[in-house]
Amino acid sequence: MEKAALRSVLEQVASGVVDVDEAERLLASATYEDIGFAKVDHARAARQSVGEVIYGAGKTAEQIAAIAQALVEGGQPSVLATRLDAEKGRRAVRLMDAAGLPSEYDDVSRTLVAGASSAPVSDACAPLVVVACGGTSDLPVAEEAARTAAFLGDRVTRLYDVGVAGIHRLLASEDVLSQATVVIAIAGMEGALASVIGGLVSCPVIGVPTSVGYGASFGGVSALLSMLNSCASGVSVVNIDNGFGAAYLAHLICQVPTRRYEG
Repeated sequence: MEKAALRSVLEQVASGVVDVDEAERLLASATYEDIGFAKVDHARAARQSVGEVIYGAGKTAEQIAAIAQALVEGGQPSVLATRLDAEKGRRAVRLMDAAGLPSEYDDVSRTLVAGASSAPVSDACAPLVVVACGGTSDLPVAEEAARTAAFLGDRVTRLYDVGVAGIHRLLASEDVLSQATVVIAIAGMEGALASVIGGLVSCPVIGVPTSVGYGASFGGVSALLSMLNSCASGVSVVNIDNGFGAAYLAHLICQVPTRRYEG
């Protein structure tokens, strides 16, 4: 619920216009909106500082457009939708455009942004999320992470095709890695990239195993187990191909204020 609406309810209770039971009903109904096939969470940003994100897989373009429209009309400035194939993404854009809601679909990351667009963060002092991926085959997951972090308002730098098969490519970017607040390390095959980066940086590393690889990679399970067994102490791991989850976690890390301890 927006602060103005919350204050209005509280003022009505204080003045006796609305009794406690009615106020409870108003507050409960204001936290979400039932649109039949979904209960749109208008209070997500108030609880978690980030508004609701639409997971597009399994939803129709019509459902995605309707949820996005409801969120924007409920006060959320912009909406991110993930995991939309090209056909669904473009149809959702057409539906939103027809409803007067500006939107943009990206083929590589399979993400859609509806509503107000924000400019990239240019402040060199802002926390930095570095998105590094092993190979070009990992780009869909890497771009999901990069575009999610940018949508959430983070400064993002991409380091692509820096896998361990040519580790000199990664080492050539040590200056960028040294400036990172958090690194998202995305790799398939054996998933060694997260451990290598974890041994080079002093910040948290979020490993994202991808489903890229030959038969014995078991659709990313091999990379997942490698990252989970990393000997680098600062590595945490999200699920296979979960670029969105990694970016969300990176954003939360960036929000933690830096604390200086005096010995």
